[in-house]
Amino acid sequence: MSLYSLSIRRPVLATVFALLIMIFGAVGFYFLGVREYPAVDPPIISVTTQYRGANADVIDSQITEPLEEQINGIDGIRTIESVSRQGRSTVTVEFDLGSDLERAANDVRDRVSRAQQQLPPDAEPPSVSKSDASAPPIVFLNIKSDTRSLMELTEIADKRFKERLQTIEGVSRVDIWGEKTYSMRLQLDPQRLAAYDLTPLDVRQALDRSNVELPSGRIEGETIELTVRTKSRLETTEDFNALILKQSPGGETVRLEDVGEAEIAPLNQRTLLQRDGTPMVGVVLRPLPGANYIDIVDEFYDRVDRIRADLPSDLELGIGFDNTDPIRSSIDEVQQTFFIAFLLVVLVIFLFLRDWRSTIIPLVVVPIALIGAFFVMYAMGFSINVLTLLALVLAIGLVVDDAIVVLENIYAKIEEGKDTITAGLEGTREIFFAVVATSLSLVIIFTPIIFMGGLTGQLFKEFGVVIAGAVAFSSFVALTLTPMLSTRLLKQREQKPWIYRKTEPFFEALTDAYRRSLETFMAYRWTAFVIMGVCIGIIALFYVTLPQKLAPLEDRSLVR
Repeated sequence: MSLYSLSIRRPVLATVFALLIMIFGAVGFYFLGVREYPAVDPPIISVTTQYRGANADVIDSQITEPLEEQINGIDGIRTIESVSRQGRSTVTVEFDLGSDLERAANDVRDRVSRAQQQLPPDAEPPSVSKSDASAPPIVFLNIKSDTRSLMELTEIADKRFKERLQTIEGVSRVDIWGEKTYSMRLQLDPQRLAAYDLTPLDVRQALDRSNVELPSGRIEGETIELTVRTKSRLETTEDFNALILKQSPGGETVRLEDVGEAEIAPLNQRTLLQRDGTPMVGVVLRPLPGANYIDIVDEFYDRVDRIRADLPSDLELGIGFDNTDPIRSSIDEVQQTFFIAFLLVVLVIFLFLRDWRSTIIPLVVVPIALIGAFFVMYAMGFSINVLTLLALVLAIGLVVDDAIVVLENIYAKIEEGKDTITAGLEGTREIFFAVVATSLSLVIIFTPIIFMGGLTGQLFKEFGVVIAGAVAFSSFVALTLTPMLSTRLLKQREQKPWIYRKTEPFFEALTDAYRRSLETFMAYRWTAFVIMGVCIGIIALFYVTLPQKLAPLEDRSLVR
């Protein structure tokens, strides 16, 4: 017994098949992530080194070049980019697509540790992060207050927000823009220094000698033991101002307050973050390569809401930008296109079949095939993105063909006077191999996309697999559920519906016009080769002359 005959004679079995496809598809849909494009970001590792006070030339020669020489020998590197600026070196290493991010990070850390002995001793240890240091952040939270200083806001941003947001899955690091970290700044007067025969280096050496906390041992008694702690670190402005810089043999003492003053001020006074003229600090999230931006931002908003409940009332939070807004808009537009396309397909089917019983069959069958495609996406580890949704939009026009072909042939048998069971068996048997061959042809057309290499292949892999999966489910449902529904819903009527009678003259005229045009064309069938040659020439001309790029430019309403 064939598959279609089993479905016709056992309608419950065909229904169970359809329900299983819908259940598996619904479960897959529930666990699918949402992102803009498939995860095709190459592994990127950034090495950042701070060397305060050094200019760009010194940074390049003493830090950037030694790091590049060591990193360059790692296998799988695609590109190395570096930026040397005042006090900072950034080396960005991009690996081949498909490389393991953790392994790449470990290789870079190993090479950086080798190069560290070649770096200046005053430079800070290089920091290795699994992200592109120059990549834009995905969301920006600004914090401002009318009563608090920027240093207080920076401390709140660091203690309340940064520590809790950097644990979000997929976040590489959390940066604070416009930060004003607490620091003790020593303002020195050059003229006073010269008068006492001192230099800034003398001040630094005195600071290093005095601002230390050394182990002081312990005091042991018969019944008690105490640990001795010498509180010699400088903590207040008074402590720093009283710092002894120089003592002459005559007993004269030169203190810091004699050549300058100490004050609590921001560590960085060269930058300022403002919005609408109001100073503030900002917290930005930078994602890992290949991370799901929408999941990160959704979790970000959830945690910010929980943090907000514990904040002082004078703090004002705002979103500077959210780079997932255009992603969500793009996905929403594709989803709208999906539903519009489906409704148009249903409308066209109804206009041509002119019977609600016939229309309801593809109306049921098409969604089942599309829902089944979500299970394929889940099984392959894909996500709901622009390309997979576009694949589903395109699949609507492909999967409806199988149902229409089977439905039309069964309907023709019923109009010949056969009972519904016989019409279903004979109608499906006649086109069984045609449906299978058509579906296999479509699957074969889109399957090679899976094996394409490079960025383009990875990008369109999900597109091809989703279409192939939808077509495969469509063929199965068309040969099981469609014959069963046709034998239950379709029936021969002596009197056609009124819409059928009203529109039949139009369709008869359309059929006659097509017949006449076909007869005319067959009389001059040689023109088919001419038309085909002209079309190939036009296609070749467009292929050569049109510019080529991976993706068109996109306006995201953002200026940097």
